[in-house]
Amino acid sequence: MEFRKIGVIDNEMQAQVLHQALEDRNIPHIIKSYHDSAYDGLFQLGAGWGHVDAPDEFKDEVLSIIRDLNQPLTDQNSAEKPH
Repeated sequence: MEFRKIGVIDNEMQAQVLHQALEDRNIPHIIKSYHDSAYDGLFQLGAGWGHVDAPDEFKDEVLSIIRDLNQPLTDQNSAEKPH
């Protein structure tokens, strides 16, 4: 099974939530942090916290989960409440 970079992760909390969501769906994945102790995490400021690798067959599902995680909380709340 070949893994490819699927999407960028913004922060450690998003990485943890994404990992759990992928585990719950039995999607094979690897989450890689861009942290480099030599630069004390400075690279993460410009490039994101890290990224997720997964097989191509799961790309759409992984990207959908990442989009949901990036959706502002106010958008999520308004979708749940009738107007």
